[in-house]
Amino acid sequence: MNWITTFNWTSHPFLLFLIGLLAVFVLVQLGYILFVFNKLAAYRLPKNETATSPPVSVIVCAHNELENLRELLPLLNTQNYADFEVIIVNDRSTDGSEAWLNAEAQREQKLRCFHVNQQHAHVTPKKYALTTAIRQAKNEVVLLTDADCRPVGDDWIALMAGQLTADKKIVLGFSPYYKQAGFLNRLIRFETFYVAVQYLSLALAKKPYMGVGRNLLYNKQLFLENKGFYSHLNVLGGDDDLLMNEIATPANTTISLHPDSFMYSKPKTTWGEWFTQKKRHLSVGKHYRWDNKLRLGLLSGSQVLVWLFFVPALILAAFLFPQEPVYLLMASSIFGLRLLVQWLVLGLNSRKLGNSVGWFAIPFFDFILFLYYIGMAIVMWLNRRKKMQWK
Repeated sequence: MNWITTFNWTSHPFLLFLIGLLAVFVLVQLGYILFVFNKLAAYRLPKNETATSPPVSVIVCAHNELENLRELLPLLNTQNYADFEVIIVNDRSTDGSEAWLNAEAQREQKLRCFHVNQQHAHVTPKKYALTTAIRQAKNEVVLLTDADCRPVGDDWIALMAGQLTADKKIVLGFSPYYKQAGFLNRLIRFETFYVAVQYLSLALAKKPYMGVGRNLLYNKQLFLENKGFYSHLNVLGGDDDLLMNEIATPANTTISLHPDSFMYSKPKTTWGEWFTQKKRHLSVGKHYRWDNKLRLGLLSGSQVLVWLFFVPALILAAFLFPQEPVYLLMASSIFGLRLLVQWLVLGLNSRKLGNSVGWFAIPFFDFILFLYYIGMAIVMWLNRRKKMQWK
């Protein structure tokens, strides 16, 4: 071990500089992992999970979703909850949804339907449909999901509404994707899991910034007082995260992590569909508040930079300066510390979120996420002037 005591710290300043930068960004990552993500890992379900049961309006916006509605509506109608209604907004569908929904509404007292037959220039279609439903809702609590989602069981409404208190007006739920064969499905599930870790952990850290419209509950009056989607009517998307960016606060926001409160969703099955969906989601981020953009940018940026500095440092240390193994030891130890801590905390988070991803897949998908961030950043910059569409 004499090579440690006789090491010349000035022999290769560029390599030492790379390792120093690696250490800086690993520290940033460890800060997020230990002081933010670990809050989710340590979270315990409250004992009063179903303490409140206010009347709830469940809202679903659907565009050519007849087959999904045939599966979803029976699951909503049989929810184990005393007072709720189901509102379906049929948005310009051409698949027979209107006739089928009208017939269902005649047979099911809980169901109400609204039909939107044209687009409006001043607002994106889904936001118009959602605004229509929320304004027409009979109840003060609205619970949102999508037509391609499925509740785990009959207690979904009860468990989401049970998190409400006199102060908590917003409940952020989790909506994982169904497991299917193939790499695309694994990528979708990991990326969805990692996004959920971020918004749920930051909500626990008193920094709520988004929710997902597939499983989101909030107070109708809070929506109306904020003038709904007024500040971003023409922005495609954002009916969940941009709204939460504006109205969610540490005082009025909580989360629901009971496994039976999860709302599972059908994932995209082709790379093209998924790619289009991700471009639409990511295009909304530029409209976040500056503090949320800074917080999320620091998280994703530090993750990218950890890999960008580790790989060249590893190559230089292993192949150009093998006679001085202390460089390889430093780079590997710094990166390895971050990898092990992340592996442990995200693994615990996965257990908390219904084993969304396997423990052994976490390091691999950490690298895939690094490639994804770089690739999507390039794509979004090249497509920055193109107009997105919902459906």
